[in-house]
Amino acid sequence: MSVTEPVAAPAAETGIAADAPQPAPGATPPQTPLIARAAAELVGTAALVAVVVGSGIQATKLTQDVALQLLANSTATVFGLGVLIALLGPVSGAHFNPAVTLAEWWTARRGGVGVTVRELAVYVPSQIVGAIAGAILADAMFGEPLVKWSTHDRSAGNLLLSEVVATAGLIMLIFGLARTDRLRFAPVAVASYIGAAYWFTSSTSFANPAVTIGRAFTDTFAGIAPASVPGFIGAQLAGVIVGLALVAVIFMRGKTATAGAPAA
Repeated sequence: MSVTEPVAAPAAETGIAADAPQPAPGATPPQTPLIARAAAELVGTAALVAVVVGSGIQATKLTQDVALQLLANSTATVFGLGVLIALLGPVSGAHFNPAVTLAEWWTARRGGVGVTVRELAVYVPSQIVGAIAGAILADAMFGEPLVKWSTHDRSAGNLLLSEVVATAGLIMLIFGLARTDRLRFAPVAVASYIGAAYWFTSSTSFANPAVTIGRAFTDTFAGIAPASVPGFIGAQLAGVIVGLALVAVIFMRGKTATAGAPAA
């Protein structure tokens, strides 16, 4: 979930070709200290998981209707995620998700703009620690055991397929917005996609390895059994590959015509 894109000067002023690689999601101003970006990723991921887990606990206390529980959980997540992206995007790019960070690192390897290996090594642990802290915080706010491994088994094949689809869609959305210079819409677009994916996927769209790990620490509505975590993470990483492949095909960059050559 990444939203920040530096404002580039016109090509004529910078000497950069018009078809030069555009900044990938999460590209942040170089003056932003890495420690500040790591803190933003840790706090943002913690807040996101606290919203997901806390709203799930609240929903189960208010109603026994599973549909209403999911509606409450998804609605809170949409609003919380949108606010967090808008707030922390200018600092760290608001990834809050190792899948997004890994995709951006791969984009940078392929000639785009994105995180370095050093930044990757800082972002991912920060996101995981934040996710665990967020789950513990939510449990504390509702008087639940601070750490209680979830017993909610999510190992069925259809759930893993859903995670591939959910993560691929998220990656395609974020990097598609970057390719088309519309990252300003990311807070609304990403939050809306996650809200929709809660309902159109059988897994309720975790689409995030760090959040998946964090949700294993709470035996509440949003939890996932530790034994189900590796399968979910594997499916999410497969989704990253599918998503990047879709971006490469759908948002393929056209070639500029050479001087004197007829346009196609």
